[in-house]
Amino acid sequence: MNLSHINEQGYARMVDVSDKEDTTRVARAQAIVRMQAQTLQTIREGGIKKGDVLAVAQVAGIMGAKQTPSIIPMCHPLMLTGVDIEFSFDDADSTLIIRSQVKTSGKTGVEMEAITAVTVAALTVYDMCKAIDRWMEITDVQVLEKSGGKSGHLNRVDNKEVK
Repeated sequence: MNLSHINEQGYARMVDVSDKEDTTRVARAQAIVRMQAQTLQTIREGGIKKGDVLAVAQVAGIMGAKQTPSIIPMCHPLMLTGVDIEFSFDDADSTLIIRSQVKTSGKTGVEMEAITAVTVAALTVYDMCKAIDRWMEITDVQVLEKSGGKSGHLNRVDNKEVK
């Protein structure tokens, strides 16, 4: 197997993307935060003492996407053209579902930025709620969809290329 982030001497390298074409690139990702039902209800009602959990997590997720190359060594610095974070509640499973969508026009994709966005948002939820629920779990961090570039449009639901 040929790993693109390894040079001829076997050391890590940042991939050279200078010959790639600029295309519109979009990635969507998801993280799930499992918690006690009362914690989920308290978030929904705005009763967490540290403040508006979803508003702070949304800003944190956007900031996380923008800082991805600062924390993931081989990521290229990108000019992001859009970052959005959405939340939904699943009362039956006592979970908060966090989804991101990240866009750019460039030579490389934004999957890492989308994953980082939901992860940072989930960590922020944990930080703001840990005083009432120390055993929250952050799970199912994954790319849901990506488009643009040589590999085209991929969607996790179908686990295949989208035509």
